[in-house]
Amino acid sequence: MVLTELRKGDRALIKRIHAESELKHRLHSFGIIPGEELEVKGCSLARQTMEIEVGGSLFALRKEEAEKIEVEPETEASGI
Repeated sequence: MVLTELRKGDRALIKRIHAESELKHRLHSFGIIPGEELEVKGCSLARQTMEIEVGGSLFALRKEEAEKIEVEPETEASGI
């Protein structure tokens, strides 16, 4: 599952980032790395941008960036 499939309020574990080196390094510099938990805080009306919280910090991602982040929803990660 990719980040864009989540909705506001959903929590997930970052599994993998499927991006080119430059974008991957930029996301890593923000703490958006595999193993970190995130929460979707909001989405634009057309879902072209998403706001996520990772490690207490808020980030806005374009749809094209969010589509490259593979996640495991919290319910699947916890086995519920």
